Amino acid sequence: MGKYDDIINLTRPISKNHTPMPLENRAAQFMPFAALTGYDDEVSEAGRFVVEKAELTEEKKEEINKKLLEIMDSLNNDAEVRTILTYFVPDLLKTGGEYVTRSVLIAKIDTDRRCLILNDKSIIHIDDIAAIET
Repeated sequence: MGKYDDIINLTRPISKNHTPMPLENRAAQFMPFAALTGYDDEVSEAGRFVVEKAELTEEKKEEINKKLLEIMDSLNNDAEVRTILTYFVPDLLKTGGEYVTRSVLIAKIDTDRRCLILNDKSIIHIDDIAAIET
């Protein structure tokens, strides 16, 4: 006869004062404990890649200015101007940012603020433009 043979086949006792805990709550007891709140977010943020804004050569700046003048002429003639822009978008959390290339529909060029105003009301600063494909 074994040490626990007298209790091995008994039913589990159920409390008359406390209702059984739902399985979802029981499972939560065994979830891993995050001792450093926000640590995972910091690690993923540190691993996010950003680039520095490249300094354009004078030739490249001149090429962009010529294309912008052509676009201004087209806009003055009430033509719809769709082009592909590559421009720098600064990162809000880190030093640096990323280059974005997208097709845009230009509504206006604001020479006072030195920016392009697109049909979707977004703004691209002329100094952030790296390339214009017409």
